[in-house]
Parts: sequence; C-alpha cells; structure tokens
Amino acid sequence: MSDGIGLRTPDDDLLPPADWGRRAPTPPGTRAAWTFGALALALVAGRIWVAPGVEARALDAWTTTFVAVCVQALPFLVFGVALSAAITAFVPPSVWRRVLPRRPGAAVPVAGAMGAVLPGCECASVPVAGGLMARGVAPAAALTFLLAAPAINPVVLIATAVAFPGRPEMVAGRFAASLLVAVLAGWTWLLVGKGEWLTTPTRPRARGTAGRAEAFREAMRHDLLHAGGFLVVGACAAATVNTVVPAAWVTEVAGIPVASVLLLALLAVLMSICSEADAFVAASLPQFSTTARLAFLVVGPIVDLKLIALQVGFFGRRFAVRFVPLTFVLAVAVSALVGGLLT
Repeated sequence: MSDGIGLRTPDDDLLPPADWGRRAPTPPGTRAAWTFGALALALVAGRIWVAPGVEARALDAWTTTFVAVCVQALPFLVFGVALSAAITAFVPPSVWRRVLPRRPGAAVPVAGAMGAVLPGCECASVPVAGGLMARGVAPAAALTFLLAAPAINPVVLIATAVAFPGRPEMVAGRFAASLLVAVLAGWTWLLVGKGEWLTTPTRPRARGTAGRAEAFREAMRHDLLHAGGFLVVGACAAATVNTVVPAAWVTEVAGIPVASVLLLALLAVLMSICSEADAFVAASLPQFSTTARLAFLVVGPIVDLKLIALQVGFFGRRFAVRFVPLTFVLAVAVSALVGGLLT
C-alpha cells in the first residue's frame, strides 16, 4: 500500500500489488499458434530420433503412468477450480475477514487448520489458494492452506490408516509433519515474501447484466482450461521420469539412512502421485525406513512435478523458483525430525 506520497508501507510486502493478475494482452490466437507449432516440431523430432529406440514395453509404461496421473488428478482439479470459482463469484471478501485473524501471522496457523476440512489433492488446492488471494486473503495464509489441504484432510488420513494398518504413528506423523511444514512455510513467506513475486492469469468477469452465476461459469471455464494444460505438462514429466529411472537404483539406496530419505523425497516429487493414493505406494516399499517413507508422504502433496507446473501457471515463475525450494527443504527437514521421534 502507498501512503499517498509515494512511500511504501510494510503491507506492500504482504499483499499482491494493485495490478496483480493483469498481464499485457496478446493478440488472439498467438499463444495457441506458437504452442501448436512447438508441439508439431516435437512430434516430428520424436518420430525421427526417439521412436526408433523406444521399446513397446517402455512406451506402454509411459502411457500408463501418464494416463494414471491425469485420471487421478483431473477430478480433484475440477473440484478445486469449481470451489475457487465459487469463492470468487459468491463469497464476499468480508467472510474471510471474519474467519481469519486480521494479523497475517495469526492467520497462517488458522489457514493451516482449515486445510483439515477440505477433501482434495494438491491439484485442487492451487486454484483454491488463488481464489482466496483474489478475495483479499493474505498470500502467506493462502499458501499455508495450499500446502495443508492436500496433506491433512480426512480422506488422506483415512487412506494412510488403511495403507498402514496397525500403525497409527504413521497417520499421526504425517498429520503433524505436514501441518508443521505448511505453517513454517507460511510464516517464512510472511517474513521474506514479496507481493511482486506473485502473478496470476487474468480471470474473466461477467459484465453488464450478467450475474454471479455467469461470473462463476466464466471463472471456472477459464481456470480449468488454463490449469489443465499445466497438469498435462506435469503428467508428461512424471511419466517420463517413472519410465527412465531404473528400479534397481532404488533398492540399492534403501539401506543408506540419509540417502534413502532423500531418494524417497525426490521420488515423491518425480512420481507426482495424488495424496489420496501415495500412502499405498509408500506402504509397498517395506525395504525403506519409517523416516524415509514418512518423507515420501510429506513431500509428495507439497512438491511434485504437476504441482510445480500448476504453481507456475497460476502464480508465475518468479513465485515458483522461490517457493518450491523452500517447501522441499522444510518438508525433508521436518520429516526427518518427526520420523526420528517415531522410531
């Protein structure tokens, strides 16, 4: 905010700038034309140089992983986009001022606790966080919600309990570590984050006599098309990594404590499994320690390829290059700490 004479106040670093979400208009069809051209070139190059060396089994594995990621994520992405559009169209800003404390530092843990009541994965949390920011919620609180919602909601915790029968410490450890990471990330962003690092695509608004229902429809259509493209990019990257990385490498590192934690944390990023399903993957890796598998469960919903792609699409590259390393380091460190207490 400005005090009217050109000076900046502390709020300038807490809230997005006045032109947040506005980008210079581009001629209609320009991006689509460039995207189509790049895709056509990639397909031609792949057909000439890549296809002859690809085995049918590897191609089948890539296709299966790509489809699985998209099928897992798409329902939750639609849910998140619909919820975000509903927040924008129907929920007045005054509601959030009543629900969340006025002080951003106090709003961060409250926003983290709110994540426990929203069933959904990380694909849903990104557009919802964008909708909260658009309604005046402090970015630190919205980002805390973004991290907490896919990790500590009831569906995820129940799935974790089912995947680890007779081991309630895994459920408690996942809940505690994930909530702590979300709150620490929110407080860190509150201290060092700047509003100018946040950008988002312009969301269409209904004009003239169009009512809130029309605003909801337009916002949902725009965000779904925009986020869906980045979801496909993330799914492609995840499928490629899952196909290329040899399984033997994983087994060899499982016996090294520090390396195993870092390996499963990295695999959580690369595999991009939705938070409702990742507990079953972690349970299928008994050769790894409890701490390593906890790191897999905590890192995945906070940092993975499709989530990074969605964050870039919604909030911009300047945001992602700062926020992704922050959350990854916090997730690994907190997982190691909590995992050490459980064992």
